[in-house]
Amino acid sequence: MFDIDRFAADCRAALAERGSDAIREVVRRAISEPGDIITALGEQKGAFAGILVRTPDLTIANVVWGARQWTLPHNHHHRAVIGMYGGGEDNIFWRRLPDDAKGRVEAAGAASLRLGDVTVLGRDIIHSVTNPLDKLSYALHVYDGDFIAAEGKSCWHAETLAELPYDPAAVSPLFGQALANR
Repeated sequence: MFDIDRFAADCRAALAERGSDAIREVVRRAISEPGDIITALGEQKGAFAGILVRTPDLTIANVVWGARQWTLPHNHHHRAVIGMYGGGEDNIFWRRLPDDAKGRVEAAGAASLRLGDVTVLGRDIIHSVTNPLDKLSYALHVYDGDFIAAEGKSCWHAETLAELPYDPAAVSPLFGQALANR
């Protein structure tokens, strides 16, 4: 059975002692039993982003992507470990254009994650996410710090790809609506 306190303790130990490979394995073990996670955290009916743990050294979020939901390009300023326990997400990775006065970005790569996949995003990664499916997708997100309070985060305008201050409601309107309704 999935236990958030045990999971958080395992994440802390892996982050402190062994780094990215260890934390990836902790998340991989947790998502290997997706039914246990849904039983422990509850089944969602729509887009949902719930913070399970928030401390200065660790943030764990339960992220439920709505059908065809998307985000603007954004950064975290923390290492992120993402484990899919249902559905999928497609990531586009972006890089800053050198010497661009507006801080614009260009696409630099992509990755598709599906049930059982785990990936590690470095502290400097800029990415956008799409749930390409016509159903909900489920992921655990583990950050090596307080993601909510991280200073200096940015997002990028959908049309111009110019850098903007981070705005959670703009980054993902569905999550913004879900949080406003709670």
